[in-house]
Amino acid sequence: MAYWFCLTHRTVEGAEGCPNKDRLGPYDTETEAARALERAAERTAAWDNDPDWNDDAGDAGDAGDAGGPSGPSGA
Repeated sequence: MAYWFCLTHRTVEGAEGCPNKDRLGPYDTETEAARALERAAERTAAWDNDPDWNDDAGDAGDAGDAGGPSGPSGA
């Protein structure tokens, strides 16, 4: 059986729950579904600190490129 975490009701649901647009999952166990928000926060923190996914990481040397849009200016 699969489980989802409902963002509207803040509860674990089975297949007959709220619309999927309001849920995280599916998860294999109720325990995993109950940790859905914690797991999402952990993943977000990991991505924020991963230079492969963080466009701002290591850009200190590129400060000169922030002067405006790139491409033809039409002037």
